[in-house]
Amino acid sequence: MITLGCRGLLLCCLLAARPLFSAPTPPPVVAIYYHGNILTGVGLGDSNAQRVTAIAVGDHQIVAIGDDAAILRQKQPGTRLFDLHGAFVMPGINDAHVHLGYAGRMKLAVDLTGSTSLAEMLRRVRAAAAAAPAGDWLLGGGWDHTLWATKTLPTRQDLDAVTGGHPAMFVRVDGHIAVANSAALALSGVTNQTPDPKGGQLDHDAQGNLTGIVREDSGQELIQRHIPAPSHDLRRRAILLALKDAAAHGVTSVQDNSDWDDFLVYQELEGQGQLPVRISEWLSFNDPVDMLVAHRAAHPADDRMLHTGMLKGFMDGSLGSRTAALLSPYSDDSGNSGLPRYDQARLDAMTKERAAAGFQIGFHAIGDRAVEMALNAFAAAGSSATSRDRIEHSQVVNPRDIPRYKALGIIASMQPSHLLTDMNWAPARLGTQRSRYAYAWKSFLDAGVPVAFGTDYPVEPITPFRGIYAGVTRSNEAGTGSYFPQDKLTIGQTLFAYTQGSAYAEFAESFKGKLIPGYVADFVVLDRDLTKVPAPAILRTEVLRTVVDGRTVYEAPK
Repeated sequence: MITLGCRGLLLCCLLAARPLFSAPTPPPVVAIYYHGNILTGVGLGDSNAQRVTAIAVGDHQIVAIGDDAAILRQKQPGTRLFDLHGAFVMPGINDAHVHLGYAGRMKLAVDLTGSTSLAEMLRRVRAAAAAAPAGDWLLGGGWDHTLWATKTLPTRQDLDAVTGGHPAMFVRVDGHIAVANSAALALSGVTNQTPDPKGGQLDHDAQGNLTGIVREDSGQELIQRHIPAPSHDLRRRAILLALKDAAAHGVTSVQDNSDWDDFLVYQELEGQGQLPVRISEWLSFNDPVDMLVAHRAAHPADDRMLHTGMLKGFMDGSLGSRTAALLSPYSDDSGNSGLPRYDQARLDAMTKERAAAGFQIGFHAIGDRAVEMALNAFAAAGSSATSRDRIEHSQVVNPRDIPRYKALGIIASMQPSHLLTDMNWAPARLGTQRSRYAYAWKSFLDAGVPVAFGTDYPVEPITPFRGIYAGVTRSNEAGTGSYFPQDKLTIGQTLFAYTQGSAYAEFAESFKGKLIPGYVADFVVLDRDLTKVPAPAILRTEVLRTVVDGRTVYEAPK
């Protein structure tokens, strides 16, 4: 005979009073988007991309996807319903290369973007000088002399005529050269006798006098160190403008190269619930390792809205400024092969030291010599697919180096919209043979190299639709000229590079870039199906709604 004590009897009563297996509590469904044409991202890049008509969004992430009836059955008290009226939805754009802080400050400075002539540039500068308090610096940029009929660079004398005694410096659209007026040069102590800094250059005319053109960071730094630093309030106002710009163009994540003081503003905005875009912030490759480690530790690495990411280093300049480092001279400037910023031995040593400290590394490399130097440094550091090191731009590449990307696990982080700007003059800079392997997106994909796409904002507008158009056409925006069409991509390959390719480049492919359960609720609603419309129509795409972390951060005016 078996007897139960008081404890045993109580346990039996409790077990009898409740079911052995309780139903799990369903996850909260905050919102349901239905009656849509939703590209989930599954199978994107081939012909079998998955589509559904509805998604259920919970706290920060996707809860379920499917047809309208199945998803609407998951409605709970308080669930908000959004009828998409058949609109096209896709994973949010992840821009793999931006400069948010600089872009925002450009919006508050003298904006010379789109000036079609030197005269127009100077008119804008004159107006800014007339409105500025006496003695204030005039700053800004965005000018591009390749758009002008003369194709000639502006000079300090040009600025002196319109700046009214204000010290002034204006950066070219690519950021790699700037023009300063005589007052700025004098305040900075830069004279005809000042030697060129390492990796930079001060241009002189035939008489040996400064023209005002200063090349690369080290050249511009001679003047910038004398310019008052932007205040915290100015940085905040500027960043909010840049973030608003990103959200309005369907960008839900950015991989950003800005100042550390800008990152502190991002932290502040996040704490106040005002960060509308996910940010992976790059640190400077040139900073000491102990500083880099401290900055990496300053913010949680697992914060999906904001964290520090790779180290960014610059191998060279740009094609537009003729400072990109080439293996052979420029075809239109036979005495010039560009400006490499490192010697190989120093670069290798720095790369090995930072890789050993556990950092992902990305090198800006435009010219084929710069690409070769970057690959050599990665090889010295033992790069592999595990480290996911990157070459930003990868713009002009010797074809023998493409297999080296694959062998070393290097990601080609590229900006297809650059082609729209550069195709008018790049063949003259490079010649036919080098031009064939410039902007070679498909060549990289065919070789098994991971590709991530971005814009280089504000060098190019942050809208991804210009880049998507460039990716599938390799034609100018008027459709009147093309550039080596054998490197065109399919629309699936292009969208993949702007979403999942970019997520892979920042180690985020396990939770970002697709609209499936468990992934973050980052998506964009567009006025047209990018996979169905003729290519020219992509340029006219309008964003109807941008959702980040389940929250609408942009909605088009009604």
